[in-house]
Parts: sequence; C-alpha cells; structure tokens
Amino acid sequence: MRGTTYKRCGCRNLETGEKYPTGKCPKLVNRNHGAWWARYDAPAGSSGRRRQPTVGPFKTRKAAQQALMEELGKSEIHGRQLDRNLKTGAYLEKIWLPAKKESLSSSTFADYAEIVQLYLVPGLGHLKLVDLRDKHVIDLYEAILQINRPLPEGDKPSELLRRLLEVRAYSTRPLKVGEAPRRKQTKPISPTRVKKIHAVLLSALNWAVKSKRLRENPIAHVEPPRVKGRRVKPLVWTAERVERWQETGKVLGPVMVWTPAQTGAFLDFIADERLYALFHLVAFRGLRRAEVAGLAWADTDLQGAGTLTVRETSPDSETQADEYDDTKSEAGERTVALDEATIAVLLDWRTRQERERSVAGPEVWVDSGRVFTREDGTRLRPQWISTRFEDLIRKYGLVQHRHSEEGWSVDRISRHHRTSVRAVQVVIGGEPLPPIRFHDLRHGAATLALLGNVNMKVISETLGHARHSFTADTYTSVLPEVSRAAAEAVAAVVPRRPQPETPAAAANVISFADRRNRRGKHAG
Repeated sequence: MRGTTYKRCGCRNLETGEKYPTGKCPKLVNRNHGAWWARYDAPAGSSGRRRQPTVGPFKTRKAAQQALMEELGKSEIHGRQLDRNLKTGAYLEKIWLPAKKESLSSSTFADYAEIVQLYLVPGLGHLKLVDLRDKHVIDLYEAILQINRPLPEGDKPSELLRRLLEVRAYSTRPLKVGEAPRRKQTKPISPTRVKKIHAVLLSALNWAVKSKRLRENPIAHVEPPRVKGRRVKPLVWTAERVERWQETGKVLGPVMVWTPAQTGAFLDFIADERLYALFHLVAFRGLRRAEVAGLAWADTDLQGAGTLTVRETSPDSETQADEYDDTKSEAGERTVALDEATIAVLLDWRTRQERERSVAGPEVWVDSGRVFTREDGTRLRPQWISTRFEDLIRKYGLVQHRHSEEGWSVDRISRHHRTSVRAVQVVIGGEPLPPIRFHDLRHGAATLALLGNVNMKVISETLGHARHSFTADTYTSVLPEVSRAAAEAVAAVVPRRPQPETPAAAANVISFADRRNRRGKHAG
C-alpha cells in the first residue's frame, strides 16, 4: 500500500481563469503559501474501483507525513490478529522501515536503516516480536557500549557482542571478483548515537503497537543508556599541537580546526583543483556537505544581490540520483551573502562547467541543475566530497615529505603526483598541514567570521543554526588571536593609574629585613 504527500492551493491562472493543477501554482515555492495534503491507495470498494482517500489540510509537510503514516497503519491492520511467529528482524526490515520511508527524508531513512542493520537486527532480530522484553533491550545496550571498551585480557565477547562486532566488521555490499572485503564501521559509538539507537527502536515498537502487532511497547519505560559525554568543542591546530601531531601521529581531538594560515595554504595548494570553488565556498561560508552537494544554480544570484539560497540537500545514495531532501531544519533554509572573491570564484567555475557541458554534448550531459557536478553533469555524492578532501590533504603531506625527507626535485614531484609546479612550490614553502575532516571546514568558517568581528547572530544565521547559543558554544573554537583580544578587552574594563617603569619600581622595593632595621633605629 502506497501513499504520498503534496502541496496545493486554490489559485487560478490569470490567463485561463482555471485553477492550477495540483502542485503547479508558481507561488507554492513559498513556505507559507498553500497547504499540505496526503493521499494514499486504499483497498478497492465493493464496485472494484480504485480508491485514493486524501487527508488534510496541514500547515507542514511533516504533519501531513505523520497523518499519512497513521492512515496507512490503520488501513493495513484492520481486523488483523497478532502474528505470533513474526521475528523482530523481519518486522523491522520488511514492515516498519518500508512504512517509514515515505515520511522520512532519504538521508534520515538511510540512517534508520543503518541502525537497524548494525544494531537492532543482530541484537534482537532472532527474537519473536511478541516475545521481546525490556531485558533483551537492556542487554543489547550494554553490548553496544562494550564495543567502545577493550575486553580484559583473556576474556571472550558474549554471543550478543560477537554478533554486533561481526556485522560492523565488513560491508554487506556484493564484492567484485578478486575484491577484498571492506571495513564497514570502525568508529567508536558516541553518546548521541546510543540515544539515537534507543529512539529508533522506541519508535519502531510504538508503531508495532499502533499497527496491532504488539499489545504494548515492552521498552516504554526503559531509559536510554546514560553515557558520559560532553558536546565536543573544536580545537585549533596551534603550532604546539601540530608539533605534537608530527611527533606522535595522533590527532588531539575529534574536531580540529585550521588556523587562517593553514586554511590559506590548503586553498593555495588546490587552486588548480577542478572543484576548488566548492572547497573555497565551504571554507568561507560554512555550508554543510549535503547542502553544497544539493546547491542549485537557480538558487544563486551572483551578479545581482551576491547571494545563494540553501533550500535542498543531496542524499548520499546512488539510487536516489534525482531526489533531493529539505534542509536539516527550518533554520537551515537560508540565504547566504557572498563576498566578492567568492562570487568571482563561482563565476569562474560556472564558465568551466559550461565548457564541460559543451564537450560532453547533449547525449552525455545530465542537466541536474546543480552548482557542483561531475564532468557529465550528474550530482556529487556528499561522501565523495569528504573522500576527495581527505585525499587532497594527504597529497599535501606526501608532496612535503617527498621534498624534505626524500630530496625529490620540484619537477619530479610535479610529474609523479600529477600536480602543477605552482602547487608543489606552495607546499615546499609552507608549513605542515595537519588533518581535519571536511565538516571541520564549517567549524573553521565560523571561527574566521569571529576573527572578522562578525556579529554572533549573523554567524548563526549564515550557518543555519536555530539558536545563537549553539553557535557560540560549539562552532566558534577560539583562535589564539581572538583569545588575546578578549583578554585585552577584559583588562581594559578595570581603570588603573599609570604605573612606574619596571626598573624604577624595582628600585623602590624595600625588603622585610630593611624595614625591620629601620624601625629599630627609630625606636633607639
């Protein structure tokens, strides 16, 4: 059984006088115009005709999607008895996830599917849904937390932990002939992730109750596991931290930010990179990875207001090439002002993209309308952007190593690494470039704005945050220059009289012994 959500209004075409077909009114792009509705396929009536009931109106698409999911649940379970043989894994993968797909963005759905695959199915999938108890779930959470902790020497993992580790170990993607299995998931599980796993399972079991597959939710009163953890704040790659990284090879924190000089060195190094404009834009304006991948030319105004509007994000799935999601939140849908240098970079990129379009020809070129694309016009996957960014950082370090440690000439490095002489010279004359994640460019953009004395409210709106306090607490890792300025500002608040010069002040210091001797003389 299928359903869909859509937006409609009652506007008429001024030329024909007729109502616009559903979804065709040009004003529907405005958030406050029209209303959201849901339509779904229902079982045929006594006449055998197809039935598609509608529900609505709703102010938001989320409300329409929620109503749609409820209606689908009511229609699918009418008169059904509890299936006592239904396994939890089959319920999650074949019933609940497909039912949720319509009401979730593609990226959120992919996240839910990963949680089901990596944690819920290996942990609970073998149990019958009607036999699921709170103890099973508590045991699962304990095993999940154990993933982050090394086992004592000589101990073997429990059967539950073994299943979790086995599924995390390798990708389930079909392998090509001769291809070795790839690692799927090796990152430690964060406190936020543990809470998300609980939320997904709670939602799945609540839906099972609504759809009469369970009489009650067995974990309704189970608290999510409490994991100690604070919001991670960015650390700046100061000279001392870079030196420590060079000595040990260890990154000092999960979120690291480049200094302005390091950011400049990276951008200078990749100036000849095909997608230089993408990295430049993120470094200065802080777009999220999925936002920059989903950015459309239609949402830019480079030669007028000098802005771009973030409205859509690109999913990470190859199977959803023509689908784009809404922004992460309402605050994420925003207009971002651009500086002259960034506008010039984007205009140069558009000229290059048009040349690529001409070379590819109409039979090859895919008109996705996106700002940043592959050479054939197809969209970029967000994960590919991160991978390319990491490759460029590694290349910078390798070029530096070839010259300083192995004595390679500039020309040899240029030929071997297919890098311009100019780029090699940038690296040779520069400082080491420590590693950061692509998302850390976004942290860095906030910090650069802070260095430029940009108002915190403006920084928050540029990044698409709902709360300014979140921006201040998380995204503005304070550079040494900012810290020094703040310290000077605090010191200036306290009024002081002019102090004597240090040598003169030292000359006026009288020791305790001298003071005692003087008092003795006066007493005599």
